[in-house]
Amino acid sequence: MSPDLAAVRSYLLNLQDSICAALAEEDGGGQAFRTDEWTRAEGGGGRTRLLADGAVFEKAGVAFSHVRGSRLPQSATAHRPGLAGRSWEALGVSLVIHPLNPYVPTSHANVRFFWANPPAVTPAETASSGRTDDGAADPSASEPVWWFGGGFDLTPYYGFENDARAWHRTARAAVAPFGDGLYPRFKRACDDYFFLKHRGEPRGIGGLFFDDFNELGFEQSFALVRSVGDAFVPAYRPIVARRKRTPYGERERQFQLYRRGRYVEFNLVWDRGTHFGLQSGGRTESILMSLPPLVRWDYEWKPDPGSPEARLYDVFLHPRDWADE
Repeated sequence: MSPDLAAVRSYLLNLQDSICAALAEEDGGGQAFRTDEWTRAEGGGGRTRLLADGAVFEKAGVAFSHVRGSRLPQSATAHRPGLAGRSWEALGVSLVIHPLNPYVPTSHANVRFFWANPPAVTPAETASSGRTDDGAADPSASEPVWWFGGGFDLTPYYGFENDARAWHRTARAAVAPFGDGLYPRFKRACDDYFFLKHRGEPRGIGGLFFDDFNELGFEQSFALVRSVGDAFVPAYRPIVARRKRTPYGERERQFQLYRRGRYVEFNLVWDRGTHFGLQSGGRTESILMSLPPLVRWDYEWKPDPGSPEARLYDVFLHPRDWADE
């Protein structure tokens, strides 16, 4: 089955609507999402929605984009040289939620679809292009390239074992119908990807992460992506509901701001989506919507041994098979 971009676009717009409605309801209904529709000179545009200074969510951004270009940036072709020179389209919904209460974890999710058209070649290039190492014609060189990507992950400040187990069990259930090996594979990829190499520590407790995924064919790969996208609210909202009224003080707030610094570092230094968006001429405000409104850094700060803050490092910031515990 050939990829159906219209179906992907329709699903993503509806997903953005449903997630925003659930978050606004959980916040208490007093704050509405601001909607910002934008276009991009290079092609395409998007719809960014932002809730700020809510009762529960200090900042919650849910962005839809459908952008296109005539040539991919170098960041996208460095490891896929076969994509060089191709025109492309990318569709996705990406969200980041920064709660006010430090006992409510930050969370991130995205689902996306990428399409690259066959490269345009001149008649003079035809004879030498599209060949394998043995000189035979390579049919894939003249075909479109497409894949899905996505997932969701959780970044607690004060960890709770039952939250971590529930989060991962929901993630496992979302991909279970598509193959027994997908959850451990996607969980491991999430642990590996959301890792601050310069700090030597995970960003959070992980979840699901996959990219360049088309192995099930379009119909089933798209079904998997829908299952992951639809699972985000059932995974995250019960945790928010359990923790949003937990009393906290200045100590917890300052630790939250300190740990948010790790979030900023990852997004700016390591995140491929951020790099692709900026290098492909994306809309900066929507790309950097993921950053928290307040953050702090302290020089060589360490938590007191045995403290609740130290427990995050000692118990939660290590890959664990939470779904099986």
